[in-house]
Amino acid sequence: MQDADMQDADMQDADMQDADMQDMVRWVENCRVCGGNDWLDVISFGSTPLANGFLDPAAVPEDEPAYPLEVGVCRDCRLMSIRHTIDPEALFSHYVYVSSDSDLMAGHMRHIADLCVRRAGLDAGDLVVEMGSNIGTQLALFQEGGQRVVGVDPAKNLVQVANDQGIPSIAAFFGAAEGARVARDFGQAKLVLGRQCFAHIENVHNVLDGVEAVLAPDGLLVIEVPYLVNLIEENQFDTIYHEHASYFSITTLSRLFAAHGLHIVDAERVAVHGGSIVVMASRVTAGRRPMPVVAELVALEQERGLTDDSAYLEFAARTRRVLAGVGDLVRDLAARGKRVAGYGAPSKGTALLQFCGLGPREIEFCSDTTPLKHGKLLPGTHIPVRSPEQARSNPPDYYLLLAWNYAEEIIRKERRFLEDGGRFIVPIPEPRIVSAESVLESFLESV
Repeated sequence: MQDADMQDADMQDADMQDADMQDMVRWVENCRVCGGNDWLDVISFGSTPLANGFLDPAAVPEDEPAYPLEVGVCRDCRLMSIRHTIDPEALFSHYVYVSSDSDLMAGHMRHIADLCVRRAGLDAGDLVVEMGSNIGTQLALFQEGGQRVVGVDPAKNLVQVANDQGIPSIAAFFGAAEGARVARDFGQAKLVLGRQCFAHIENVHNVLDGVEAVLAPDGLLVIEVPYLVNLIEENQFDTIYHEHASYFSITTLSRLFAAHGLHIVDAERVAVHGGSIVVMASRVTAGRRPMPVVAELVALEQERGLTDDSAYLEFAARTRRVLAGVGDLVRDLAARGKRVAGYGAPSKGTALLQFCGLGPREIEFCSDTTPLKHGKLLPGTHIPVRSPEQARSNPPDYYLLLAWNYAEEIIRKERRFLEDGGRFIVPIPEPRIVSAESVLESFLESV
């Protein structure tokens, strides 16, 4: 009887875990943009832990939760999307990604502020609302220009930091209710901004309802998202993880915005995060005429095959090849006694390591500048995270450059590491090794 009772208890525990998983994970039947259900299956990465789910070494769960990660494309509006979504509370209520303080990102944020001031015609006293405002770094630049600012972000820990720094911020998911609340408490916004957060959102129509509620009649919506053209052409498969629900093109965004009385009036491709696009939209009733670049980008997307199936299937084939190449290269180095570490511990890096099946036997540690990650273990792989100071005290032979989108800045910064014989492995778009000699050759070729 005792064994039977134990079996019953185990079955009950399993049933509870299945129920918890069902509460956490939802299969996407209909496209979040157009409602269609004709999907092209692109690629499956199996089940993986959350890319930002860093672990305390003293409390590593016996069974680390993992969630399916499959990618599809809607054949109607051509949204590329993951086919399972995770409860956003689990993803974003306590977040470890903090806005980068790199020279590249600092310059980009300044550019975004200047661009928005010009295109939205911002004056002192105008209201700027940012969704996904993180610790308020971007809003601080508008505040310096005399604008009133309000940030809305679901991560309570990051909102606390923003408020402590004098950036008025609300801990909430931006949507219809929060847009109406901000409009009631602060007035209508001349600019609504969403940098690198729109791709995270499952209910995009609710968010745009919030934009409609708070945007002034002549106001401007500006969002920045990783650009689908770059993702497909440059094998940026490591930007696919659970936090990123959608991968956008101008074609798809135009259709989405039209459902809310908005149209795209301008766009600009930028280099951050491996290639992103800044999209500016206004109310149709505002009378703004789209700039020629909007039609040019739609034509580019058609030319690159993003309205057909073949481009996505070719991307999947390249992804499998690059994953095998990166994994084989690192395992071979480790087998030859070379010490390999990860440079950076961004979400894309934790995803790439999981996709490649690389763990502590191949990757000794990851070095990252984010204090919240120091002393933690990477999700899935359980590779320890060290500070840059700890890493410099005992550098590896090779760094796998997980923060490859900052490759130029990092390689310039780490010139001493290269001069001392160190090597970088740049995994995207194809794995390649960078040494002091190859950097010199590249420089000589460019002059």
